[in-house]
Amino acid sequence: MSSARALSIETDDGVTLAGEESGSGQAIVLLHGLTATRRYVVMGSRALERSGHRVISYDARAHGSSTAARSPDQYGYEQLAGDLEAVLDALAPGRVILAGASMGAHTAIRLALAHPERVAALGIITPAYDPSTRDGAGDGPGGMDALAQGLREGGVEGFVRAYDFSTVPPQWRETVETVMRQRLSAHEHPLALADAIEAVSRSRPFGALEELSAIDVPVLVVGSRDEVDHGHPLALAERYAAAIPGAMLVVEEQGPPPRSPIAWQGGQLSKLLAELSAQAGSDAGASRAST
Repeated sequence: MSSARALSIETDDGVTLAGEESGSGQAIVLLHGLTATRRYVVMGSRALERSGHRVISYDARAHGSSTAARSPDQYGYEQLAGDLEAVLDALAPGRVILAGASMGAHTAIRLALAHPERVAALGIITPAYDPSTRDGAGDGPGGMDALAQGLREGGVEGFVRAYDFSTVPPQWRETVETVMRQRLSAHEHPLALADAIEAVSRSRPFGALEELSAIDVPVLVVGSRDEVDHGHPLALAERYAAAIPGAMLVVEEQGPPPRSPIAWQGGQLSKLLAELSAQAGSDAGASRAST
């Protein structure tokens, strides 16, 4: 397994995306969630590289070490999907596996709907976008607007104070807060990140769940139970899986006590993505044999 190589990719609108790649074989592109960085998809696990995959990951615009957009309104899914396309153009012109968490999942879906020829399989991890309830998504106590304001006015501590921990089980609160502080401390442009929080919460990666029926590649949907991860409702993950033909839904076992979500377990998640990759390769082989 080769060591990670740093990447720097320029977008058409002047953003520099910071990333890395390692390993060789079938390309898997990892896309993180809002306020996270590229580390927070498989949580630093190298299991995918060990299983024979080339892993590409990058920080979304205004996240981690990537630079800010020129305007506060340039953080929606149109721009995020454009960034993903720029990464694919630069590094992986063939068909790739896309695996994204939350915002990253929605970005991957938008790219897959617009350019199905570029996608071999999709890993949709804890989706949060619900087309039926999107209006006003940033409003309310503990909502995205409050988090963005907290970040602008008080940095990491302001964000933490604005976060609604009442939805987190008591036994998980310390862990969630610790990880939150670690994630937020990794961003080089916190004020631009606040702009991104507001813009993403109001952006629509696609119009309706029915559109997902057009996806015609192997799909893995990873859900989390609400008692641990209230922000990514299990019922929504179930709806995504039901809307996509042949999609497989995976969820952690039922408690009590509440179990750690699969989305938080980098090694377990990597194993599932490797299985998805094998399915994509098998399907591609069967397709070639039938022609």
